[in-house]
Amino acid sequence: MHQFNQNTKPWLYLLPAFMVLFLVGLTPIAFVVFYSLHDTFGGNVFIWVGHQWYEEVLTSISFYEAVVRSLCFALLVLVVQIPLGIVIALRMPKSGVVTTIIIVLISIPILTPTIVVGYLWKAMIQPGTGLLYQSLLGIGVTLDMNSPYWTWAVLLLMDTWHWTGLVVLLCYARLRAIPSPYYQAAAIDSAGRWAVFRYIQLPRLKLVLAIAILIRFMDSFTLYTEPYVITRGGPGVSTTFLSHELVQTGLIQFDLGKAGAMAVMYFLIVLLISGVFYRLIVPAKGLSKPSLEANV
Repeated sequence: MHQFNQNTKPWLYLLPAFMVLFLVGLTPIAFVVFYSLHDTFGGNVFIWVGHQWYEEVLTSISFYEAVVRSLCFALLVLVVQIPLGIVIALRMPKSGVVTTIIIVLISIPILTPTIVVGYLWKAMIQPGTGLLYQSLLGIGVTLDMNSPYWTWAVLLLMDTWHWTGLVVLLCYARLRAIPSPYYQAAAIDSAGRWAVFRYIQLPRLKLVLAIAILIRFMDSFTLYTEPYVITRGGPGVSTTFLSHELVQTGLIQFDLGKAGAMAVMYFLIVLLISGVFYRLIVPAKGLSKPSLEANV
């Protein structure tokens, strides 16, 4: 009986958190699923339509195009920010005033609200007055936001400025936790910088990098505010991501049934990708704790 109480007591402390998660998480999802299976003509009158909206979403070319754009942008973010974050973390001093200043500076963009980031970069690319626009013009390059290439470049640069610091902080914290005897052994063996990174640092960064990749992929795949402020999905539909397509369908066109089905599909895509990363982060069943710590 005493053992039973010891095992259940921690769960009782977590019960309020589970209740909050149920209210703010599962309840909205349940309403979205309800909308995706019904049609409404106002006045809270709902008509069962079954999988009609799902068929319409899955046969919509614009839906697949939006998914591809979101995936491509998320992959570009990972290709740029993960290596850049590792390089910066490796170049940072181990301690001292300079390190403190660097950490503060790279933390400022992370703490900046997304709406502020959007309007900040929108001001920077304004023709005639924008700092980025004038800087590029000074070297003979014209920033043309009517070009899809420039809009993607600006959004990628903006997101890199905003979130690379997160990758840097995660990698820096893990690098500082590596015991010094590893580096001493590498110095005795006359190992070069690449060998130290490959055989000492990278293996111990794998778990941190998996978490960083998951966080950055999810954030960039569901990105909405900053691109909407800067490009409004343009030029044309070149920066209309899946999040914009969902808002356009649900809030502007007020097509709740189709928007509900699209939201469910969106949720399933995110859940699937999160599940893949979860299997990479969490060890398989049967892996002992000592071996896990050795890998970390």
